[in-house]
Amino acid sequence: MADSGTLSFHLSSSVNEPPTILVGVTSQETCRAWGPRLETFRRAGFSVLLVSGPGELVDHTAAQAGVERVVIPMRRSISPFADLLSLFRLWWLLGRSKPSLVEFSTPKAGLLGTLAARLRGVPRRVYMLRGLKLERSTGLKRRILLAAERMACACAHVVLCNSASLRAEAAALKLAPAEKLLVLGEGSSIGVDVERFSPGPSDVRDPGNMREKIGIPREASVVGFVGRLTRDKGLPELIEAFDRILAADPSAHLLLVGWFDDAEDALDAGLRSRILSHPRIHCTGFVSDSAPYYRAMDVMVLPTWREGFPNVVLEASATGIPVVTTNSTGARDAVIPEVTGLLIPPGYPEAIYESVIKLLRDPERRRRMGRAARAWVVEHYSEEHVLSLTASYYLSLVQAEPAGQLQSA
Repeated sequence: MADSGTLSFHLSSSVNEPPTILVGVTSQETCRAWGPRLETFRRAGFSVLLVSGPGELVDHTAAQAGVERVVIPMRRSISPFADLLSLFRLWWLLGRSKPSLVEFSTPKAGLLGTLAARLRGVPRRVYMLRGLKLERSTGLKRRILLAAERMACACAHVVLCNSASLRAEAAALKLAPAEKLLVLGEGSSIGVDVERFSPGPSDVRDPGNMREKIGIPREASVVGFVGRLTRDKGLPELIEAFDRILAADPSAHLLLVGWFDDAEDALDAGLRSRILSHPRIHCTGFVSDSAPYYRAMDVMVLPTWREGFPNVVLEASATGIPVVTTNSTGARDAVIPEVTGLLIPPGYPEAIYESVIKLLRDPERRRRMGRAARAWVVEHYSEEHVLSLTASYYLSLVQAEPAGQLQSA
């Protein structure tokens, strides 16, 4: 793992004007959490340009961070004609903006953005690897996704991996040479605002009020989930496990903080209907601030099949909530087993049930894990620490000779 050294920001006196960093993602959903990252880059002395597909979240994020934004539609699915058009628009934008450094993440923006940047000869190209969609794919689709990831990595000078296990998986898949794969600090791309995500009542004006707002008794056992409601996040297994949890603990409620994503791994209509009609399952839909919802939970569960580094686990941990997640890529980096939470194999409702019931029946163990979890996150994953590492590293790239510190693409 790499550490950028000093966390202070300093541009060389030889730099006459602010260097431009272009940050590109595929869709507006990613922008929801990107504001502090963009603002940190701006405060570090960069002129920041955000590129994303259209949406109100793009405008809101750019305005909050005080950065410029450009909308370029990019489809998540494979669409040859639309992808070629997006590639041309990115190539044209890069020629106009002439950035000193580009950072592209998410699969489609990662491929098209790094390719356009290489064609334009952008001197410093970073591909941020935040997960591997191909881990849940098979056959021809997996081969296409693997080829796309290798192309994105080949076009970049540096591949920033979100976690140690993701870096190991990328190396095993031969996405890039090992020396090109980098993890900053302990991982994570945005860290956690440890003041906003902190232990306490769900509503400081009325302790327990969040439970009342969503119809959960204060004395109930609450199992929580935060994120997209999709198959890859393990929702089918969680719903199956909850039936057993409810049988063992009649006071149990399941709080799903998230939305039904119409991605390729979307839940089928039958499971959606079951979730929405279940008297003990509470589905919030998209929320702009998830912090109060963590405080309404006793245990947070993320039974995911694939991750880069799940920030929701860090948020729950910062709130002092023990987490049950899987030993899949990325997720296993976000928990210290038996200290801050529990790790289980993906795809096993029985394992979810057993782990959750153990924690619900042992309040002291939950409190002990919660305290350890918050201390661990505060030490390694505070938003200020994580983002400062990235900004300092990017400044070092800008001030270095492109043929020096950077790998040849």
